[in-house]
Amino acid sequence: MIDRKNRYVALIEAIFLAHYRPGDSEVSFGREELVSTAKSLGIDLPKNLGDVVYSFRYRVPLPETIAKRAAQGMTWAIKGVGRSRYRFVQVKHCRIEPDAFMMPIKVPNATPEILLANAFNDEQALLAKIRYNRLVDLFLEMTAHSLQNHLRTTVKDIGQIEIDELYVGINKRGRQFVVPVQAKTRNDRHGVVQTEQDIAFCRERFPAMICRPVSVHALDDNRIVFFELTMDNGGICIVDQKHYVLVPSSDISAADLERYANS
Repeated sequence: MIDRKNRYVALIEAIFLAHYRPGDSEVSFGREELVSTAKSLGIDLPKNLGDVVYSFRYRVPLPETIAKRAAQGMTWAIKGVGRSRYRFVQVKHCRIEPDAFMMPIKVPNATPEILLANAFNDEQALLAKIRYNRLVDLFLEMTAHSLQNHLRTTVKDIGQIEIDELYVGINKRGRQFVVPVQAKTRNDRHGVVQTEQDIAFCRERFPAMICRPVSVHALDDNRIVFFELTMDNGGICIVDQKHYVLVPSSDISAADLERYANS
C-alpha cells in the first residue's frame, strides 16, 4: 500500500500535470478532481480530502516535478479561489528562515507549567508560551491582546482560511493594530500563501486597523523565532526578525542585561 506522503504527492502531481501547459503561470483545479484522480491512479482515497491540498499549502513543499516548472526567481504555491476551488500560481520566491547568527534575547518564563504539561500538541504549547509571556507585545512594541485562536473563517475570492491566533493591539500613539500569527514547530514551513490570506482577511474585516502579520517558529534549541512580514511588490518580505529564549529569572545575568542595554 502506498503511504500517505506518496499518495498525496501522486495526487497533486497528476492534477497539476493534467492542466499545466509550458509557459503557464496559473493552473486551476477543483477539489472534486482529487476523487477522479485517485480512481484513475488506482490508489486509496484519503479519508480527509481537504488534507491533501492543506498539506501542500501549509506544511510541505510541492514535489520537484511541479517546482522545476516555475520561472527563475519564482515558486509554485496553491491558493484558494472560492469554495472547493484552487489555483497553482507562481509567486516570488521568499525564504523565511531563521538567522542562525542572531543573538537570542532571554525572557523570564511566565508560562504555567501545568498548561505545558497538558498541551495537546507542540503548536498549542507554542501559542501558550507566546500568550503568557506577551511575546507579541515585546516583538511589536505594543500592548496586544489575544482575540481568538484557531479562527476558521472565509475571505472573499479565497474561501476558507484558518488563522492560528489573532491579536489586536494599541501602541503609545493610539494606533490600533490587528496581528494574525502563524505558529510553526519543528519541520513546519512558513506559508507565504497563508500570510497573503491573513492580510486579505485583515483588510476585509478590520479595514480601519493596521495589519502586522507575524510568523513564529519554535526551534529545537528552545529559541522562539519571530518574523514580522509584509506584502511588497507582489511578494512577501521580512520586515523584522527576533529570537527569544524563555528561561528562569535566575538565568538572566548582569552581563546579559548589560549586553541588552548596549544593543
